[in-house]
Amino acid sequence: MDRVRRFGWIYFLGFMAVVAIGYVPAFHDADGNLFGLFKLDLYDDSLHFLSGVWAGVAAWWSYGAARTYFRLFGPLYFADGVMGLFLGSGYLDGGIFLYGPVRLSVYAHVFANLPHLLIGGIAIWVGYRLARRAPAT
Repeated sequence: MDRVRRFGWIYFLGFMAVVAIGYVPAFHDADGNLFGLFKLDLYDDSLHFLSGVWAGVAAWWSYGAARTYFRLFGPLYFADGVMGLFLGSGYLDGGIFLYGPVRLSVYAHVFANLPHLLIGGIAIWVGYRLARRAPAT
């Protein structure tokens, strides 16, 4: 299996883990915030779940499908992280439309959106840099 498809499977497993972690009480504080930072709702869980399913189907389907996933998903997810960093709400989960800009502490803004920036940034790298080369067979 080539490295681009392997990254697809890693993203699939990672997103499924994010959804599962959201339902483990040990990771929530007294106010119900995950890791003491933010609440995940049905929109967030749906976004994470569907992102993972898309990654898994693309990785299973073909090298080209996996490359397309990373080329589309990476910029969308990274831009959502940038928007969340500055406005406290992103667009992929509908947060900016449902809640508008949200004022949080700088700590919460950074740590709530850092995963989006890293995941999106790595996806951009996989889709545009790693996938430039033909798959190793």
